[in-house]
Amino acid sequence: MSANTQHQFPVLAELVAGSSFDRMAMKLLLVVAGSAALTLSAKTNVPFFPVPMTLQTLVVLLLGAAYGPRLAAATVLVYLAQGAAGLPVLAGTPERGIGLAYMVGPTGGFLAGFIIAAALTGALARFGWTASVGRATVTMTAGTVALYVPGLLWLGFFADWDKALELGLMPFVYGDMLKLAVAAIAAPVTWHILHRIR
Repeated sequence: MSANTQHQFPVLAELVAGSSFDRMAMKLLLVVAGSAALTLSAKTNVPFFPVPMTLQTLVVLLLGAAYGPRLAAATVLVYLAQGAAGLPVLAGTPERGIGLAYMVGPTGGFLAGFIIAAALTGALARFGWTASVGRATVTMTAGTVALYVPGLLWLGFFADWDKALELGLMPFVYGDMLKLAVAAIAAPVTWHILHRIR
């Protein structure tokens, strides 16, 4: 672990990688693994009420807890760059469009929110806010809100605000509450297991 993070809580990837976490090769490997996880989560549809859910927001939150703010945000940026380049890595691609044209559509704000959510969750993780279920719940809630704010604001340009809430928030509330709860439990449990092993 680098000197500038010794006074802060280690994130999950640091507990696994130890001193090799600071090596560029390790960080590149983590970025590749994280962007692959985002792709898989975008293509995974879980039956749920009232609409099926993907696992993307769960992975975004966990990337923050696992990687810290900079690496998590960089991972999401690499993932979005792949989407902008025309690779079918985003949810709904290539069926509903592809590349930049798809990304600046109605759901574009949520994609930007991925970056903010990953960075915020990672920043809070750095200060120990994913080391207990209570604090992790606050962290994951903050990350989820940070994701929704730009998403709904952007969607509001394409529809009136009532419609934006009806289409962009209400169908996903229960699913995101479940994902938030999973992340709030998984992050601290994993952190304590890894911390004891180390």
